[in-house]
Amino acid sequence: MGEPRGAALRAAAAALLGAGACYCLWRLTAGGRRAGAVRGPPADSSPPVSTHGMDADALQKLIHLLQATDDPLIQEQALITLSNSAAFSVNQDIIRSLDGLSVIGGMLSDCVPKVKEKALNALNNLSMNIKNQEKIQVYITQVCRIVESAPLNSDLQLAGLRLLTNMSVTNDYHQKMINSIPCFLHLLSEGTERTQIQVLKVLVNLSTNPAITRHLLRAQVPSLLLLFDNSINRDILLRALAFAANLKKNMNNEDGTVTEDQYSEDSIFFTLCRDSAPFAQKLAFLLHHPDIEVKEQVVRILTQ
Repeated sequence: MGEPRGAALRAAAAALLGAGACYCLWRLTAGGRRAGAVRGPPADSSPPVSTHGMDADALQKLIHLLQATDDPLIQEQALITLSNSAAFSVNQDIIRSLDGLSVIGGMLSDCVPKVKEKALNALNNLSMNIKNQEKIQVYITQVCRIVESAPLNSDLQLAGLRLLTNMSVTNDYHQKMINSIPCFLHLLSEGTERTQIQVLKVLVNLSTNPAITRHLLRAQVPSLLLLFDNSINRDILLRALAFAANLKKNMNNEDGTVTEDQYSEDSIFFTLCRDSAPFAQKLAFLLHHPDIEVKEQVVRILTQ
């Protein structure tokens, strides 16, 4: 766009973002502490001024601003504002009614990583609403591609995984994530602890679904046994044990229909089920773990 129009949009954005209509002003000017957004604190969260920080008119202006500008700084700030406003359920409904979900979803195609990251954060907070999930699910395949192509352990990758975590809380959209299972397991092997925890949240959700069990059991994770160790990060260990327990439960409920020739020798099936001696030894050591939740998960696996 031309410079005069760009300057006008920046002025309008500054007026909108600085007029007290949004409660993310504190974060934009002074910085804020980022919080997780997995069925808990929202992404890009800042201390809200009030639960009525934005009305429908202000939200509509922000959505229109996103449509009108190609300035990544304005886009990023507008998305942060929308993300924070989505901490409140009433705003989640308003944003959906204003077609804000499709506008924000359209930002996932932006070439600027920070803009995509903020769009993912906004969709993540908006996805805590079931009706919003019905709209957001059309972007799951695209989000999976973003997770796969993003730099390893990057904020962009983590933002995508957080959204997939919320979208996988129920079984409704698991089928859309099946093709990304190898990617998730690669991140489990190669990622930092922060990435491992986040991807395990997705995997644990998927593992609760019997229809996904065979897809997971066929997958290959040579380093999987390394996660079942007394020295591993507690959050990783608990989720890895929950993942294994869910798989074993679903497999045992198939009434003997699972046959070994369906799986390769380096599959999760052979690691956790068929070639179970190393895994059993790991579990025996974990029975002496000081954390009671860890021991409860171990017992759950042993009694499946």
